[in-house]
Amino acid sequence: MIHSVATQLSDAPQVTVRPRIGARRKVRVAGRLTWRDASGSLRFVSVVTRDVSDVDAFVECQAPTSIPLYRLVHFQIERTGRDCSELPSVLQQGKVLSAVYRVGPYKSTTGTPQGYALRLLIEPGGTAAASRKRAALAVAN
Repeated sequence: MIHSVATQLSDAPQVTVRPRIGARRKVRVAGRLTWRDASGSLRFVSVVTRDVSDVDAFVECQAPTSIPLYRLVHFQIERTGRDCSELPSVLQQGKVLSAVYRVGPYKSTTGTPQGYALRLLIEPGGTAAASRKRAALAVAN
């Protein structure tokens, strides 16, 4: 019996674990998410970051809210928290278009997620200043 269990375990498909894209830093600063719901109404919720990297962030909602997976949201750090040296420069400058790519575990008391993982939709390796420079070059005649 033990041999058959060991054989079954060894025949199980191997799960490949992908390393995170960015190095996560534990940072707790206040922010805000804004998005449009399915009916087109503007929604917002106050959040607190749990950890951030140069390409993504996990935020915890301060009020019960439900944001669908893959919804595009605007993520913004409150002005009082933007001077935090642990934040990526793109988050220190203002709103960042982001996508919800993972919904955290649900709270049993409210039935809503505890938080959301956001992918920051920024140019890889680029800075906001470089993006503005390219935009200015594209507009000039």
